[in-house]
Amino acid sequence: GPNRIGQGIEFDYCCCQAVMGFADEGFETVMVNCNPETVSTDFDTADRLYFEPVTLEDVTAVLDVERPHGVVVTFGGQTPLKLSRGLERLGYPMLGTPPSAIHRAEDREAFLDLCRTMGLKYPPGSIARSVGEARREAGALGYPLIVRPSYVLGGQGMAVVTGEEHLDAYLGAAMAVTEDSPLLLDRFLEDAVEVDADALCDGREAVLCGILEHIEKAGIHSGDSSQVFPPQTLPAAVLVQIEEAAKAVALELGVVGLLNIQFALRGDELFVLEVNPRVSRTVPFLAKARGIPFPRLAARLVAGRRLSELPVDLGAPKGVFVKASVFPFARLSGEDPVLGPEMKSTGEVMGADSSFGRAFAKALAAAGVTLPSGGGVFASVRDSDKEAFLPVAGELVRGGFTLFATTGTREFLESRGVPCRPVNKVGEGKPDALDLLYGGDLQMVINTPLGRKSQFDEAAIRKAAIAGQIPCLTTVEAARAAVRGLAALREGSLDYRPVREWQ
Repeated sequence: GPNRIGQGIEFDYCCCQAVMGFADEGFETVMVNCNPETVSTDFDTADRLYFEPVTLEDVTAVLDVERPHGVVVTFGGQTPLKLSRGLERLGYPMLGTPPSAIHRAEDREAFLDLCRTMGLKYPPGSIARSVGEARREAGALGYPLIVRPSYVLGGQGMAVVTGEEHLDAYLGAAMAVTEDSPLLLDRFLEDAVEVDADALCDGREAVLCGILEHIEKAGIHSGDSSQVFPPQTLPAAVLVQIEEAAKAVALELGVVGLLNIQFALRGDELFVLEVNPRVSRTVPFLAKARGIPFPRLAARLVAGRRLSELPVDLGAPKGVFVKASVFPFARLSGEDPVLGPEMKSTGEVMGADSSFGRAFAKALAAAGVTLPSGGGVFASVRDSDKEAFLPVAGELVRGGFTLFATTGTREFLESRGVPCRPVNKVGEGKPDALDLLYGGDLQMVINTPLGRKSQFDEAAIRKAAIAGQIPCLTTVEAARAAVRGLAALREGSLDYRPVREWQ
């Protein structure tokens, strides 16, 4: 793909591994990519490189010259995946997961049919091809909704819409909703835990590579959320359910290579959010954590090998592995660090250790976020988060931190026996939260805004924290994980080893 911030590095890894896998099977490889910042465009990665855009016109021009044994589109993310049916219609030999399977997973109506056929739950949703239809369908589905244009990359244009007024604002923001570019609407599953699962499949047999539990609740783009492997809070029965569903979908689709499925667990109900019949951004993370080159093995399956012929040793994980995202907020003056369904991260890091707290602290440190050992913590959380935040606040106070909170949060915490000092909202008297921050009294900020555009004072304190390199947490889940990281740090300093030693 093009040289674009925040997109592509995971698939660059997978493409390079795929080249190695095909080389293992005796094939020459031809790479098509126009991103100068990738390893796959190094002169010595593939046998031949075409530095061209990944479009149907450019790719067919390459194919007409090279006349390859087969074309593989499932290692480069969403961009090449969209070419599969066009290439098949033009008669080029497609290897790996068939284009018909890609269509069943990618097309909205075909995906819902797949879920119904297999008895899998999915969030209620609809498709709108005009603004009027979008308003009618939203009213019928009920709020909150997650809305997005069809065929998006990195969650562009996605939003959690909380009501009719919010939907009108979204539709009015130059959003073209037509027959050719419909709008997808889904019921947003509040307070759900999101889960990623990846599987290797040869068309007849499937094996689970791993399950990653998202630390933030559903509603934050999977490229931005922190994730942990193996899962820390999911019941064993749910893990079995996820593994069985992932394998069943892979076999039903006839996947040859890798498959990713995103689930949401709300209470004891498991919903399928998305099926990606390709490598995903979680595959490199799992490959590093497990020490198994999954994309390389997937390429060998595409080349004709069976799973039983490959060295896939999926024993118990050797520790806990946390993925944290790297954000550009400190370099983008005035950018609000609130996360949502549109991806904002520009990279990711991994922390590995024997416990979740230590692994999470390492991941944050690698991402440039240093947890404080003490001092002041500013807290302002929305009403729906207050109960969940209560034990986090208690742990902070017991850990020697001083809590500062705005009126609503302070009154709630003090009524439950957690001491905290009062602080004014920005613009409502002095000293306010910004004064404390600039005066050096705050070492961490915890602010959970509403899903809509945040109020001035909330945005101001978050932006100031980022500018001052003060840790700023915008979800209760991240704050809870940070508290576990702080507890681990109090037990002793972190040690570091090369990733190969963990593997």
